[in-house]
Amino acid sequence: MTSYAQRTFPARRPCTLVVCRGCCCGDARKHPGTDHDAQLRRLLEAAAVSRGRIAVRTSDCLGPCGQANVVVVQPSTEARRRGARAVWVGFALDDDATEDLLAWAESGGPGVAEPSATLELQMIPAPSPGKAR
Repeated sequence: MTSYAQRTFPARRPCTLVVCRGCCCGDARKHPGTDHDAQLRRLLEAAAVSRGRIAVRTSDCLGPCGQANVVVVQPSTEARRRGARAVWVGFALDDDATEDLLAWAESGGPGVAEPSATLELQMIPAPSPGKAR
């Protein structure tokens, strides 16, 4: 009989915002009207005071550069166990988008709470593996 390793999850991972800061996202030359540093600061400050309800991390280029700034909203462990999957959000360029992302994450994120109507319009498909930018 073949045995397989069982995938284990951390006891509790909160809804996590993965903020692209690769080649185009966070680049003032591409989006000069956006204060990229202030956006990241706002997200990190909100995570710090959330008492572990949300987490924020940065990533190198996530791929869909034509839709920068990209943020991937990863569901909490509990939501993932119930079938929720990560949601990709593009064009997160202003304070309203930042606040909508935070409100959704603080409410539980994918699989727990509904995003704002505006955020739904900014959802983009995850890039296919190996696909060019």
